Amino acid sequence: MGLRERKKEKTRLALLDAALDLFLEQGYDSTTVEQIAGAVDVSSRTFFRYFTSKDHLLLWYHDQGEETMLETLAARPPDEPPFTAMTHAVRAVLREMEQSTTADTERFLKLRRVLDDNPNLVAFTIARGMESELRLAEAVAARMGVTLDAGPVPALVVAFAMSPMRVDYGCASDVLDLKLMVRRVEQTLQVVERSLRPGWDA
Repeated sequence: MGLRERKKEKTRLALLDAALDLFLEQGYDSTTVEQIAGAVDVSSRTFFRYFTSKDHLLLWYHDQGEETMLETLAARPPDEPPFTAMTHAVRAVLREMEQSTTADTERFLKLRRVLDDNPNLVAFTIARGMESELRLAEAVAARMGVTLDAGPVPALVVAFAMSPMRVDYGCASDVLDLKLMVRRVEQTLQVVERSLRPGWDA
């Protein structure tokens, strides 16, 4: 990153940290964009350069993960089996999680607490996850030289590869160790790989 990019990222994370703290202190519904911006000593206009709304703050990890997976898929060898390419994309996200700093881990755990305190927001994040899976399925279909309406395989490739994240995130709400969560997702992904017949995604 250049200096400009580092400054932008610093502001983005400062806004995210301020928002999560305010959500936990005074409640999600009671927190305004103006309060979040004020906590970082920037204007609301500056806030909207980084996030489209306070809801968007909750989807920051989804945005990051989707970007990582799409970039990884695009970089995989074109003749690689679709499911193999998609598992590499998932593992790229796991590597980023494993390399998280203490601050990254604290943000992730705070976000989970916000969602625990506001169950109505969970559906919002699930919907965002479905959007990501659709874009990933489109990318997988493009690698296969087909369109999504040609059959279920591209969508199944994504669903099978992403299922360990859904399973382990949902079952590990009490886990405070991000690296342990990564190991659990990796183990579940290996179970999925062993359960599928080679060549099923051809």
